[in-house]
Amino acid sequence: MTVTSTAGPAIHVQGLQKSYGQKPVLRGVDLDVARGSIFALLGSNGAGKTTTIRILSTLLAADAGTAEVNGFDVATQPADVRRSISLTGQFAAVDEILTGRENLVLVAKLRHVPDPGAVADELLRRFALTDAAGRRAATYSGGMRRRLDIAMSLIGDVPVIFLDEPTAGLDPEARIEVWHTVQELAGHGTTVLLTTQYLEEAEQLADRIAILHDGRIIVAGTLGELKQLLPPAKVEYVEKQPSLEEVFLAVTSKEARP
Repeated sequence: MTVTSTAGPAIHVQGLQKSYGQKPVLRGVDLDVARGSIFALLGSNGAGKTTTIRILSTLLAADAGTAEVNGFDVATQPADVRRSISLTGQFAAVDEILTGRENLVLVAKLRHVPDPGAVADELLRRFALTDAAGRRAATYSGGMRRRLDIAMSLIGDVPVIFLDEPTAGLDPEARIEVWHTVQELAGHGTTVLLTTQYLEEAEQLADRIAILHDGRIIVAGTLGELKQLLPPAKVEYVEKQPSLEEVFLAVTSKEARP
């Protein structure tokens, strides 16, 4: 299953509004995501990140405003939007009883993709899961399970993928594994819109970053452009100490060596 990409941005949102009862969640969100880029939507809990993703993936209707994904209107062309996207939520949606390969073959068959076995093998190779292909997903680490989840979402060569808090609950090592996977996606031309609370994640991955606060995009741009919003930092020469994450990764990698 392939979907023809159209000209223009991969995602175009204008004046998006959504309320739950009397509580407004989105108050007029505007954003554009370029094709083949990684776009990070930053915000604290309750800022409206997941609501935005649910509207863009046709799971929720907006109260006002317009949104297009891959050139298709989410309100009037939902079937075309769904054929253009994959959505990976905050928790890995893998069948733990099945092996990694069986999970991929099952999704490929459900999507009527030719030669499901070959598709599964290619994705296992691409996401460095070939050695674990015959193991049940229940035995996978958090990072492996997340990579499998993302691989499953890519079956059908969709041009746009939504990642909602892709590293929530993962340890530092697994988080870096997922970062590499996301960078691999963009390297293959997939447009990635990810939501996150982690500033470092957006710094490491995103071509452009938008900060969603109180239902509105309050600022958007590249990391360099956002840094220019603040006065230059005072330069001080101090001894740089390793971070806890650097220590953790260093000692765990030593333990893993034979």
